[in-house]
Amino acid sequence: MDKTLINSAATADAPGKLSSSWLSANVEDNFTLVAVGDLIISDAIHARISRRSPDLLEVLKNADVTFGNFEGTAIDLQQYAGYPSALSGGSWLISTPAVAEDLKEMGFNLVSRANNHSTDWGVQGMRSTDELFRRAGIVQAGTGETLAQASAPALLSTGAGRVSLVAAASRFEADARAIDPLGQIQGRPGLNALRTTRFVLVSEQRLQQLADLRDALPQGMMRRSVLAADAKNQVVTLFDTKYRARTNVDKEVEFTFTPDERDRRRILQNIRQAKQTSDFSVFSLHTHEPGNYCETPPDFMPVIAREAIDHGADTVIGHGPHQLRGIEIYKGKPIYYSLGNFFFMENQQFPITRDEYEKDRIEPGTLTEAEFMEHRRVHGVFKEQIWYESVIAVNRFSADGHLREVLLCPVEMHWQDERDADRGIPRLAHGADAHRILSRLQRLSAAYGTTIDIEGDRGLIRL
Repeated sequence: MDKTLINSAATADAPGKLSSSWLSANVEDNFTLVAVGDLIISDAIHARISRRSPDLLEVLKNADVTFGNFEGTAIDLQQYAGYPSALSGGSWLISTPAVAEDLKEMGFNLVSRANNHSTDWGVQGMRSTDELFRRAGIVQAGTGETLAQASAPALLSTGAGRVSLVAAASRFEADARAIDPLGQIQGRPGLNALRTTRFVLVSEQRLQQLADLRDALPQGMMRRSVLAADAKNQVVTLFDTKYRARTNVDKEVEFTFTPDERDRRRILQNIRQAKQTSDFSVFSLHTHEPGNYCETPPDFMPVIAREAIDHGADTVIGHGPHQLRGIEIYKGKPIYYSLGNFFFMENQQFPITRDEYEKDRIEPGTLTEAEFMEHRRVHGVFKEQIWYESVIAVNRFSADGHLREVLLCPVEMHWQDERDADRGIPRLAHGADAHRILSRLQRLSAAYGTTIDIEGDRGLIRL
């Protein structure tokens, strides 16, 4: 626990100090939080799910809080006065204005908005999306007109207690980071960012080879201040990538990340504030590091997740890499390192920006939007089955916020169906599909000492 942030508030009940009881939750016994991962949804879909997957809706709606990460921009292009950003989170995700009300009807009442797609359609798109969620009555956190607003806890009042959410992202576009005003200079709208510096760890021999290559570059290509910092820190900087000697002899190459200390301290302080003014607190973190294909989270994530719980969070919900990562139970509270996708309706993205076609070197008009997106899926990164399967995590807590059990309901998203328009829409998985998904999550969670029992088509974590 960071004593410079906590001071003595958690341990002392001295006059002028908060009672140490602020770290405990105060909710109705058997308080239920349902959590899913990324919501990449193109249009209203509740009516279809109600017809075809009513059992899935029952899981979402039978909770005090239902949480997801909304990844995209909800706008009416007939009234939208902005334009797509030159930088996107990989693609320019777009939804109709109907999605906010639709998600509310499905049971969602709490969402994160801090992710690498927050400003795909510029600040105007971010504002449109935020406003639509406000009108729908879904509480959101992670974006705002300034960094203070984007960082601030959002509060959701429920019959079982008041719930707070702090949301941040470590993967974001350079122009999406919010900043506060200074003097005469206005603040910048955007998201709550956790900046990190990535170091590639290589052998001493390779590090020397990289240093030789750096030193052979044309004179003046490397700034003297960078070279001086490299010498001081025993690092090699080459083409904006930092390399350092590895200590783990079992790995040829690995990554390590150093969080920006200012961002880390701000986020933890807001988590503390969130819990001190609510009955139950959630911290949400969007990461893609070290890469979408990696089953394990970046090394900084377990550290900040545990720090978040030390600072008052009752659960930490990770998302971003579009696949499942493990579950840890820390001090009786759950940490989800990634809940993967819940909606993954990339094939139904419409319309498509010119930038998107240019990235794939396809002339606009030669394919329909649906044909183009299927081409991208098959020839891109999201053709495998793992991107189209996940779980709904049903968390049940005691009145003081300690986890009693987690029910894991596996979902699959029509990966092999014959209709492209169905792909990315979730339904509860059964039989071999359910067992495959749960067995994988069981293996990933064992690394954190978490035992998942598979009972029929469901997983169960008992405490």
